[in-house]
Amino acid sequence: MNKPQPAHQQDKAAMNKNEWQRLLDEQGYIAEGSLAAALAIYQQLRRPLLLEGDAGVGKTQIGQTLADIFNCKLIRLQCYEGLDVSTTVYEWNYRRQLLGIQLQKQHDPHTEDTLFSDRFLLKRPLLQAISEPAPPVLLIDEIDRADEEFEAFLLEMLADYQISIPEIGTIKALAEPYVILTSNATRELGDALRRRCLYYYLEYPSFDKELQIIHKRLPAINQTLARQLVSFVQDLRKQDLHKVPGIAETLDWAGALMNLGVNSLDTDLETLADSLICLLKTREDLAWLTAPELQRRVAGAL
Repeated sequence: MNKPQPAHQQDKAAMNKNEWQRLLDEQGYIAEGSLAAALAIYQQLRRPLLLEGDAGVGKTQIGQTLADIFNCKLIRLQCYEGLDVSTTVYEWNYRRQLLGIQLQKQHDPHTEDTLFSDRFLLKRPLLQAISEPAPPVLLIDEIDRADEEFEAFLLEMLADYQISIPEIGTIKALAEPYVILTSNATRELGDALRRRCLYYYLEYPSFDKELQIIHKRLPAINQTLARQLVSFVQDLRKQDLHKVPGIAETLDWAGALMNLGVNSLDTDLETLADSLICLLKTREDLAWLTAPELQRRVAGAL
């Protein structure tokens, strides 16, 4: 079994809210002070952090940004219905075990006693995360898509940073990972899971914040165009759409318009309509934004 090492021997020095704000900004992640404060507490307490909010508000990106800040490995587990142990934790390398049986059969009739060891394990994201010698960032993405059974299975891992394997025993973390869970709130998560986590809710960005994000990621963008498209998208999010555009869609649309040589939304309607494939992602939403409706909303954003 792995022997856990004291977390303080491996962790980056604890940072305050202002330092977090600066580091996030350096990585191109524009964050409110409250998020920077949450990350400061998260780093100090080393509790898993549950980030909840609508799709497209930047939850997943925080995992990658943390890995960049800590200069460590990012291990991502994408959740979906039907996740099981063999997908998320481990499975035995049966082919290698069979080969081991064949090689050892002549010398050891009790081969099964040696077949269940680390060298026959195929490590999946959760086991991999606690097996790293330096703390990685473990991103458990869209936990709300997984079953309640998987949620219950996670509790031991999140509480004690250890995993029980029947054939081996309990494996404790070599170094406690930085754990981030994200949820789009498509279902209510269990109280037991929430108790083990710190919690932060991400809203869609304000006008000023989204404008900052665009200028940070696309510094060459025309300032007039940036303000117009942010105004357009912010208004669009108030509508009853099947898929509300997130920050990634705003950036894609901005990049497409730049590549098309557009410096203002006050351009020919056909070019603008063609570019909407970056912003609207369902047939119903594209059909709803007819030419007259598009023209009316463009006028409102100018």
